[in-house]
Amino acid sequence: MMGQEQSQNEEMDLAQIQELCIVFMKECPSGALHLHEFKRIFGVSSSSAEESLFIETIFRSFDTNQDNALDFLEYVAALHLILRGNLEDRLKWSFKMYDKDGNGKLDRQEVKRIIKILYKIKLQNSDVSLTPSEICDRIFDLVDQNNDGQITLAEFMEGAQQDEWVMNILKLDVNVSGWVIQNWGK
Repeated sequence: MMGQEQSQNEEMDLAQIQELCIVFMKECPSGALHLHEFKRIFGVSSSSAEESLFIETIFRSFDTNQDNALDFLEYVAALHLILRGNLEDRLKWSFKMYDKDGNGKLDRQEVKRIIKILYKIKLQNSDVSLTPSEICDRIFDLVDQNNDGQITLAEFMEGAQQDEWVMNILKLDVNVSGWVIQNWGK
């Protein structure tokens, strides 16, 4: 039974990816997807600064050649990762999103920046009673193994896999796929 469920999910994901590829063709006849179009596909209203920032961070993490546009391949890679990526790939991607200056280490500012965004989008309606600063402190307590105030990719991956609470926050699982599916057709 489990195996069957798995393949159904995969088929659904592939169907979603195909549909979203069609959206890309329709929205971006030029073959390049710019940030404002990306936001529109994801249904992000300009009224929500946090959602805008989050989508922008996602956009930058997929814009591998930094030309401020996603080409079709970057877009498809992004969809595959969001909808079908394995845990390790997703964590590596999350790390990239946290690592604003791209130096391969996360400091408290970088972690807190993302936590604040997540907090507004996702955590405020859940039962989390911690402030973004407290969440950040707790992540560092659990993940920063050598206590140097920086989190490396290795620490990030290991910390996430050891602690479910950390995993939920670090994986940045805002159910992006559900969000995309709800919004892109609007």
